[in-house]
Amino acid sequence: MTRRVQILVALALTALWGAGIFAAHAGGHLRFLDRLEATLTDWRTQVRGVQRPPDLVTIVAIDDTVVKRGGSYPLPRADLARVVDTIVQFKPKVVAIDLLLVDRSAAIGDATLANTLATGPMVLAAAAIFPSASENVAPGSAGPLAVLPQAERFLLPLPAFADHAEVGIVNVATGQSGSPLSVPMLFRTRDKVELSFPLRVATRALDKPLTVAPDQLMLGDRAVPTDSDFALPITYYGPRRTIRTVSAQSIFDGTLNRAAIENRIVVIGASVAGGGDFYPTPFDSLMPGVEVVSTAITHLVAGDGIVRDHRVHIADALAAILLPMLLVGLLAWRRSALGIMAAAAVMIAWAGLNTYAFTHGVWLNAATTLAAAVPPVAIFAGVQLWAGGRRTQYLAAKSRSLAQFQAPAVQEWLARDPNFLSKPVRQDAAIVFIDLSGFTSLSERIDPDALQEILQAFHARIDKAAVDCGGMITGFLGDGAMILFGLPAAMPDDAARALKCAIDLHRGVEHWIASLPSAIGGQLGFKIGAHFGEIVASRLGETHQHITATGDTVNVASRLMEVAVRNDARLALSNTLLDTADFQGAPDGVLSGPLLAQVRGRSGVVTVWFWRDRDGPKQAAAKAEAID
Repeated sequence: MTRRVQILVALALTALWGAGIFAAHAGGHLRFLDRLEATLTDWRTQVRGVQRPPDLVTIVAIDDTVVKRGGSYPLPRADLARVVDTIVQFKPKVVAIDLLLVDRSAAIGDATLANTLATGPMVLAAAAIFPSASENVAPGSAGPLAVLPQAERFLLPLPAFADHAEVGIVNVATGQSGSPLSVPMLFRTRDKVELSFPLRVATRALDKPLTVAPDQLMLGDRAVPTDSDFALPITYYGPRRTIRTVSAQSIFDGTLNRAAIENRIVVIGASVAGGGDFYPTPFDSLMPGVEVVSTAITHLVAGDGIVRDHRVHIADALAAILLPMLLVGLLAWRRSALGIMAAAAVMIAWAGLNTYAFTHGVWLNAATTLAAAVPPVAIFAGVQLWAGGRRTQYLAAKSRSLAQFQAPAVQEWLARDPNFLSKPVRQDAAIVFIDLSGFTSLSERIDPDALQEILQAFHARIDKAAVDCGGMITGFLGDGAMILFGLPAAMPDDAARALKCAIDLHRGVEHWIASLPSAIGGQLGFKIGAHFGEIVASRLGETHQHITATGDTVNVASRLMEVAVRNDARLALSNTLLDTADFQGAPDGVLSGPLLAQVRGRSGVVTVWFWRDRDGPKQAAAKAEAID
């Protein structure tokens, strides 16, 4: 399977994963993502910071001060009637009582409250009773209202109160984090649909008709941005009392400010410690339920709620599919730090866009997108690392294999510049040739395995001398070799290193031959030629290339081996090599010459010197052994 096909398969699997995660969560599964989304929502809300709410609602709180004055909770109906009566006198738009008036109390108190409720525009709270702690009940009928939370029954105010007011269901949806993230706008039982308390209050305050469309609610000609189940997403303005709040005690004290009531929506609710309903929010660990409800009312009336409708869900689905594909594509595009940095930049950009959208009124899901992106990206990155490790091992093996055929310096140069010597280069270099004598006749008489061991030992000597002196073996010629000094780049000491290599070869091979059995060693000899001058370095071959050198210098170095044999010597050195190496002689060697020699294939003569050990073969062998 080619790499392109592998990437296409990875992208297709990533898209399927993202689509599956989104569909599973939208279908009510993967509930753990709700808790993650709640946490991420808290963070985004805190990033947005405290906002000044539209000044439309006043909360009249039945708080600890009121309870201390009255001595009991719930507040006696007669006292509640006094609170309502005082508020009505200040002419509010609507009075919403976020208290469940479902039980009878003193007859006089109930009668007084009932009469008071008849004096102004009132909305009373009711509660929906569900069959379990969860409100996510499977729909029992078709149509747009099938998605509504289905209650067993509604807990309504006493008829004496309900006859003088409108009624709305006050339940909120808390989610797995315990923090209310939305307020259902509509509730149903088997045979009845009721409006929520905030929607009932907003409808009465705006005096606009309510229309239930298949995918939205309309207050007059304004669309209410609800979720797919007609729930209103809410986002908090700040900690408790951010929405204007006054204590009901100010009514009993006669200090209530008319401006806090007149032409406003007034919500009466409990904030008694231990007596009312409290919820954790991003800004406050204990926010009274009446303020949660008032937040929803403000969103409905001001139209400043956060949008999480079907269009946002489409954007969520696209993000869950496309973002993971983009990240995997970037990692596949560059299997390096660049790809990782590009993927990280995309994730940061997505997080910034998501947060920006949230702070500007659009609630894009973060948890589902993360669940869709993180696993495939982690798996693909892990596979990439594994494949990279395998590739590194493969390249290391190839490098080790290449090292067996190329000098380390040339190997490193080829790794940096694959086009090295793709065009011939003319330069100065030193050439050393060595060849075994008598090997051909010996190969006819001994076992092939023994012959191979002899040849391997000989090559090992050559390889060690070349590597130690920084030369490059351009090729083993059966029982001989050519060593080049000057690649990958010409150096000032090329000639000196070539001279040292030639002398080391002389000693090493002489010692090796002396160590062989006499029946073998007595048949073998060797010859070495070394020269310095201009060469043409190039790469030869098509599918199997090798680096070599050609030119007169190479020919002369090779022919010097013949000159050495004709003069009963083993090492012949050109005068050009000695001059370039600035050779002044050595105390342990004897240099004889010069000889003006004619070499085959070249007009003119070459000045040749011959080198041997001063102490003879035995002492030279000991020196060579010490060098080894």
